Amino acid sequence: MADPEFNRDFDPAYGIAVPVADGVQRITVNNPSAFTFHGTNSYIVGDKSVAVIDPGPEDEAHFQALMAALAGREVTHIFVSHTHRDHSPLAARLKLATGALTVAEGPHRAARPLHEGERNPFAESSDTDFVPDIALGDGKSISGDGWALTALHTPGHTANHSAFALDDSGIVFSADHVMAWATTIVAPPDGSMSDYMASLAKLLKRKDRMFLPGHGGPVNDPTAFMRGLRAHRRMREKAVLARIKAGDRTIPDMVKIIYRSTDPRLHGAAALSVLAHIEDLIEKGEVQTDGPPSLGGVYLPR
Repeated sequence: MADPEFNRDFDPAYGIAVPVADGVQRITVNNPSAFTFHGTNSYIVGDKSVAVIDPGPEDEAHFQALMAALAGREVTHIFVSHTHRDHSPLAARLKLATGALTVAEGPHRAARPLHEGERNPFAESSDTDFVPDIALGDGKSISGDGWALTALHTPGHTANHSAFALDDSGIVFSADHVMAWATTIVAPPDGSMSDYMASLAKLLKRKDRMFLPGHGGPVNDPTAFMRGLRAHRRMREKAVLARIKAGDRTIPDMVKIIYRSTDPRLHGAAALSVLAHIEDLIEKGEVQTDGPPSLGGVYLPR
């Protein structure tokens, strides 16, 4: 199965404010993992009066790096793309230090209610304490001194995920929805594959020139890259359906075949991705199961 043309060439330059576009700096948190790549990217937008996008996890070194980069500048807003713990927790401390207002789509929530007996595998990764001062709806903008950011509600990775467009620049801060280094984790019940695909279609209509993601380096040809992502997801869906038609009845059996070349550390996330595809296939009437779909479910073609 062909992958999109990922770019994993990235120097995190931990603790350094790296200019990445006119009026935009990036500081990367030293929190590398199989899920965060080299770490979470925080962005500073503006000159004398600025906004911070995705302050990151509660990390002392990163907080000090942000404060050093912000010295002598007014911080008016702190934008949060979504409420996973590698993106939002430092917002509270940064707000206290700067007096800035926090901005996001809303508090953390799952894409759907938990089924009876179901456990949210990403519950510990979710920042349920964060509540924004400003709940910024889709298409709504906030302006500062020489900058304006418009919210693009892009559920899929999480229900409250938003990307932020830097107006009149062709730049979108795509957070975890589109990243150059890897595909996005879509894991029920936090995430939804049908929502993710709809959000991808929404961004494809925009024709932006560059995405600055939550992890890794920029996406320099977003339209072509997102077409590759969309094709990849459609191929994954076909692969899941093919395995079910071939006689695989459980998600672990499907993962062993479909993700045989994937880092085994990511097989748990891969199983959740398969579940997300199965939920979508059930909605489309192509797969059936007894009761609500789950990681331990038994699946049959319809």
